[in-house]
Amino acid sequence: MNIHEYQAKSIFRSFGVPVLDGYPAATPEEAKKAAELLGTEKFVVKAQIHAGGRGKAGGVKITSSPDEVFEVAKQMLGMTLITHQTGPEGKKVKKLYIEAAASIKDEYYLGITLDRKTEMPVIMASTEGGVEIEKVAEETPEKIIKVQVNPLFGLLDFQIRNLAEALGLDKAQTKHFAVFAKALYQAYDQKDANMIEINPLALLDDNRMIALDAKMGFDDNALMRQKEVHEMRDFDEEDPAETEAGEYDLSYVKLDGNVGCMVNGAGLAMSTMDIIKYKGGEPANFLDVGGGASAETVAKGMEIILRDKNVKVVFINIFGGIVRCDRIANGIIEATKKVSVNVPVVVRLDGTNAELARDILQQSGIEKLVTASDLNDGAEKAVKLVNA
Repeated sequence: MNIHEYQAKSIFRSFGVPVLDGYPAATPEEAKKAAELLGTEKFVVKAQIHAGGRGKAGGVKITSSPDEVFEVAKQMLGMTLITHQTGPEGKKVKKLYIEAAASIKDEYYLGITLDRKTEMPVIMASTEGGVEIEKVAEETPEKIIKVQVNPLFGLLDFQIRNLAEALGLDKAQTKHFAVFAKALYQAYDQKDANMIEINPLALLDDNRMIALDAKMGFDDNALMRQKEVHEMRDFDEEDPAETEAGEYDLSYVKLDGNVGCMVNGAGLAMSTMDIIKYKGGEPANFLDVGGGASAETVAKGMEIILRDKNVKVVFINIFGGIVRCDRIANGIIEATKKVSVNVPVVVRLDGTNAELARDILQQSGIEKLVTASDLNDGAEKAVKLVNA
């Protein structure tokens, strides 16, 4: 789960991570009132969407008066921002963050995420603040400094000094950076975050470090103990299909391809997507119905897949271990009663009650049903049907 910048900064404040004063706003009037409360000479109006690259897309504007904030807010609210992270459809701006402006001496990048290979948090820092970190990683990877943090010991002083030295900070600046980094790691650890990104981290004229931007993502499995964070969830920023799938305990992620996938088990789902790509096709989604799938959840999964207008073929690849294949077959039939199946459905079933499931499907009367003997056969048939 991700949250907005203004929400991340409220968490930062609670842990003592330095941020500038600011207020959220949902109307031009609220934006003007926020500027009046700040009372500074200049203000920054920021669009609140779950994506980076807002500045280049016109989602960050510097203003000089509350009246100017009002006019900028009128233009920005309701606009669709298209950035390198939103995709071509963009995201509609429904909230703003009005923040005091600051005099900046230098900009850096600072992030914390989980390194699954070492099973430890990793802090990443770079002198290339304000630049898309993906671009830095691709063009100048040597400018990204990484420090692994053992969760048993936390962020240690020598690690902070190594980061500060790599960023070229002097003694006075390092002192401020140490306070900032320790507080940030505490926020990451105690809030069950899986990602924090500050780009840019600003060095002010008085050597203080300030988070000019803030992104936070959280471990969904830990939200049960992070009630405050869970209440920050903005469903307007999430794909409605993914939200609906989650209500049925389905793991669904929409992609840009045309072969809809329904699989049980995340590993098998990834393998299915890989072989579709290998055969020259493009997966339209990741959908794991899980080991305890019922006819109802399978029907809902089919319904969600078939709503995607890009889907030209559905490939159902099920290995019946925990979940029985006949249950999957009944779910497919239930789905056809709710949604018109106007594309071919390639089905590969193996494992518990696989023969029974095949009989159920053959007697179902589904016209566009195509059976497959194994994963390779199923992927080939799905891709050929798309091309046909």
